[in-house]
Amino acid sequence: MKWGRDDLEWAELVDATADFLVEQASLQRTTSYTELNAVLAQRTDARPFDFDKESERAAMGAMLGEVAVRMREDVGALISAIVLYLNENDAGGGFYRLASALGMLPTKPTADQRLTFWTQQVTAVYARYE
Repeated sequence: MKWGRDDLEWAELVDATADFLVEQASLQRTTSYTELNAVLAQRTDARPFDFDKESERAAMGAMLGEVAVRMREDVGALISAIVLYLNENDAGGGFYRLASALGMLPTKPTADQRLTFWTQQVTAVYARYE
């Protein structure tokens, strides 16, 4: 059981997320948490994430982190960099915490370090799927 979901449902969400992010990267596009949630609702039997609940927002972040770590070696970057907050031009805080935990960013990066890192990651993701 992960984040209130059984192992099969979680695995289905992780796999569908990975597939969707590869599709978006191949199109050289970013996506949003909201769009990802809608796609997962269409493509899986899993219940959608309820963004009104902190635990559900955290669950989506954990899922994106799992996808990013799983695909990191193949992609050469964190594929979750292309998932943005709706109407924003930046990744979420969990993205930067993961990068710090993986030693890719300092523990307390400056705004410039975050922006530079995020830009490099998006560029690398797109380059991988050109």
